[in-house]
Amino acid sequence: MKARLIAQRACLLAIAAVVCAGAVSAADMTYPAKPIRMIIANVAGGTSDILARVLGAKLTESWGQQIIVDNRPGASGLIGNELLVKAPPDGYTLLMADFGSTTTTVLMHGKASIDLQRDYAPVTIVSYSPHLLCVHPSVPAATVKAVIALAKAQPGKLNFATAGNTTAPHWAGVMLAARYGIDWTYIPGKGGAQAVLDVASGQADVLFNGMLATLPLVKSGKLKLIAITSAKRNAALPEAPTFAESGVPDFITGSWQGILAPGKTPPDIVAKIQAETHRILFTPDIKEKLAGQGADAMGTTPAETVEFMRRERERMSKLIKDSALQNR
Repeated sequence: MKARLIAQRACLLAIAAVVCAGAVSAADMTYPAKPIRMIIANVAGGTSDILARVLGAKLTESWGQQIIVDNRPGASGLIGNELLVKAPPDGYTLLMADFGSTTTTVLMHGKASIDLQRDYAPVTIVSYSPHLLCVHPSVPAATVKAVIALAKAQPGKLNFATAGNTTAPHWAGVMLAARYGIDWTYIPGKGGAQAVLDVASGQADVLFNGMLATLPLVKSGKLKLIAITSAKRNAALPEAPTFAESGVPDFITGSWQGILAPGKTPPDIVAKIQAETHRILFTPDIKEKLAGQGADAMGTTPAETVEFMRRERERMSKLIKDSALQNR
């Protein structure tokens, strides 16, 4: 009798598991069945915001469901990240993030509330954009070495605008300062767009920022371009020398924008978002549009994206532990 009851219970559990699996699969097959919110952890006009709006418009066309861009700046991006990880893991809340900024922000400020491995379902790296080093046109420097010399000659005088503390452009400035003994004053903003405008308006003197959001103000003459942080010159801005060409070797930085879903989002839904994103990124018009603004389309698989974030976590953990950088 006891053996029969155990067998019956096992059978019922197996049936329940099959029913639940079927329900999940059915839900995955109908995705998306309603509008999707895409959070941006900074103000409008930055690299993540630009990509979210370009990609969101195309996803809306292909899926017939509105992609609602929701800018939630603050706390160096932690507010937007916390909104994502607290959302239901159903694919209807996503985050377009700078992976470097997300990694450092969580490592430095979000340890109590967010776990980088547990709380995210990485979907895809959308694009890579190298940083541009730019200054206000009134700054009397036209090369990297001249900017370094000016900053060293006037400790604490140059204001360095950042997209926010612990963001990738901020860390680029910190690393250059650490290498050359520069003391400049960091002015944190709520995103790259604000940092760019702060320098263009003369409220700050210098910045690193992603090429996608910075290029228009360079072309309009509101920012003086100094150099690009890529390994080679960029076709969208061929006149910009690299740091290596400017006498500063081994200084390569940039912003990797990508899509994150809440942890435990069903793999089928993650795969569907990635597949459609990849398809859109490599349509001729979108690929050429991004390339024309200095960004490389990526479209990595979820597995590749997980591995990339693992490497970023390890790299930034080592960087943060450096006491020379910890308190900047």
